Amino acid sequence: MSNSSFKFKQFTIYHDKCAMKVGTDGVLLGAWAPIANVKRVLDVGTGTGLIALQLAQRNPHAKITAIEIDTVAAEQAKNNVLHSPWADRIEVLCLDFRNYQQDDKFDLIVSNPPYFMDALKCPDEQRCMARHAGGLNYHSLFRHAVHLLSEQGKVSIIIPSEVEKTAVDAAWSHKLFPSHRMQVFTKPGKTCRRVLLTFGFQEKTCIEENLCIEVNHNEFTPEYIALTKDFYLKM
Repeated sequence: MSNSSFKFKQFTIYHDKCAMKVGTDGVLLGAWAPIANVKRVLDVGTGTGLIALQLAQRNPHAKITAIEIDTVAAEQAKNNVLHSPWADRIEVLCLDFRNYQQDDKFDLIVSNPPYFMDALKCPDEQRCMARHAGGLNYHSLFRHAVHLLSEQGKVSIIIPSEVEKTAVDAAWSHKLFPSHRMQVFTKPGKTCRRVLLTFGFQEKTCIEENLCIEVNHNEFTPEYIALTKDFYLKM
């Protein structure tokens, strides 16, 4: 496998032109987000198109719109989709999510938010756009999401654990409530580094789960294998 691409079981991601490469965060969200019985999906900040392709693989009936603000990344995402088995069900649009309007509502909005609220700014402009909030932060993500969601629709994200309170508070302020939460640990005994969250309009008891990725180096837990085995070649 070259550095320019990453091969999964049913599709290949070329990411040499994208600031953010294929990583565990995206794979986790694409494998975890609640896609059952979903008809329309919106992927905000699609990057390479990875999550959109995973969701298309998991649900053979879902129509997916993938939005990316960076023109180079959007073009590569389009090519990744074009060479996948699901090109007829995924549309990639190059635009700013804050300007996106759509009359038809979505059943699921997903985002691997490419921004770290308190991280140091990086010198590479494209990577900086991909990694940092800029004009799009958690409040603007949820504020625009509520206008695009169906009544029973959900928003699923993966974020660094240190910004979880910021994200949850922002969701609450727009009347979106956590319904499913999974803390992600790299190894037993390590602190939680990432959190998967799903929000909806209904206020109810939140399902709480933990996921540990490895027992030892390159020795994956049964839970992680079960979640990602449909995608990774060696699982």
